[in-house]
Amino acid sequence: MYRFSNTVIGFFNLFTLLASIPIIGAVSLAGFVGACFNIAWALWVYLIVMLLLMGTLLSLTVFGFVVTSRGGGLEVPGRAYKEYRLEDYSSWLRNRVKDPHSWRTIRGCILGSKTCSKLTTWTPLDYFQRDMSPIQSGCCKPPSSCNYATATTVGQDPDCFRWNNAEPLLCYECDSCKAGLLEDVKRDWNKISVLNIVVLVFLIALYSIGCCAFRNVQRAETDYPYGENRISKVRPRWDYYWWRWWYDRKEQIY
Repeated sequence: MYRFSNTVIGFFNLFTLLASIPIIGAVSLAGFVGACFNIAWALWVYLIVMLLLMGTLLSLTVFGFVVTSRGGGLEVPGRAYKEYRLEDYSSWLRNRVKDPHSWRTIRGCILGSKTCSKLTTWTPLDYFQRDMSPIQSGCCKPPSSCNYATATTVGQDPDCFRWNNAEPLLCYECDSCKAGLLEDVKRDWNKISVLNIVVLVFLIALYSIGCCAFRNVQRAETDYPYGENRISKVRPRWDYYWWRWWYDRKEQIY
């Protein structure tokens, strides 16, 4: 399942990349033709597409910051790692992992990544001194607040009863595991958002240069150096036709 899902995602992204090449090439060609050959409509198309691209990128960046603004881990006394709570994250992200079908797929990917098997060699002292990734903290152990020495269930985290020592089970059905996944998603999304801002600044600068080129092309269609006049249609004065008729008649008489 793990290899199959990776293969599907890999080929899907490759297909998306190949499909986007003609679109990017067409836009770049429009900008090149419009700027180098003074074709205003080509530059106009180029600027419109660039504006739509910047608007889309800005919307995705703002959306990313909004849905990842919440969350973050809680310090665990005496431990180097943090623990995560599902309710601390935005409702949009929580709904993505609460769907049973989606979570089964995600759970299979986590199992296939062997994330928890890396902790099998840890000693009890390592759990106090070494850090964990958010997924390891949420999926590979029960919450640190769990107390299995007593039979009482009062005040216990519900994840304490979802925990199972069996390797295929562990805490994969725990809310803390889902929260750990969302923390990983949040960190990756924040990195992508920062990259989007850099790309957006570059696109704005490129768009500004394109606007200058568009104005230059429009100016080239009306301003002509070296005294050349290319005006194709001029409305004559009211007495032009009368004067022209009189001139022709005079030429015929004389």
